[in-house]
Amino acid sequence: MATELRWALIIISALVIGGLLIHGLWSVRKKEKDEEAPKSEPAVESTPKPTTVTKREAEPEIGDLDFSAVDDEQSEDDVQEEQTSTPSKPAQAKPSDFIILHISMPEGLTMAGSRLLPSVLSLGFKYSDEGFFNRHVEPSGQGAVMFRLVNMYNPGTFDIDNMEQFSTAGVSLFMTLPCEGDSLAAFNMLHSAAKKLAEEFGAQVLDSNREPLSVSAVRGYVEKVREYAV
Repeated sequence: MATELRWALIIISALVIGGLLIHGLWSVRKKEKDEEAPKSEPAVESTPKPTTVTKREAEPEIGDLDFSAVDDEQSEDDVQEEQTSTPSKPAQAKPSDFIILHISMPEGLTMAGSRLLPSVLSLGFKYSDEGFFNRHVEPSGQGAVMFRLVNMYNPGTFDIDNMEQFSTAGVSLFMTLPCEGDSLAAFNMLHSAAKKLAEEFGAQVLDSNREPLSVSAVRGYVEKVREYAV
């Protein structure tokens, strides 16, 4: 009996000691794992970086567009025609030039669209889809364009549906050289239209340099027309 009790105590003691050893090993390993685990950093709310906004360039103010530039440069229509031409055909440089006259109102005064429209139509101009008034070879609007009337200021075009609310400090007449038909007759018509508009609105006819049109300037224009006459 004493022997059996002794063996029971030995077995119980061994179980207790084994449990303590196992618990100790488990505690040590848990502590090591906790130390090895990366410390969690406090959550930081991600703030989006500010977007850099490029300031849009200012739109051109009225008057920035100078139609006298067409005296030295090709018109946009000519450039587009060259770009869309068939590559197989060799590009042939054709001499060209422009004649332009400005009808400028006195400072502080403007041309009312309600008066300008009937005046322009009475001179044989026809409104185009591009927003210009064209003077064709035929008064009915048929045939090639001899010369055009444009707004002297930005954007250079007219809105025919809002002419009642429209006003401008000036308009410009220009023709391309060479032109189809009688170039000299076309210039005479352009010059006459400029004088009539200036007289009606109390404006002044200016040359391509925006100087008062002189007799010598008219003669120079005539000579230029004759140079390009077909």
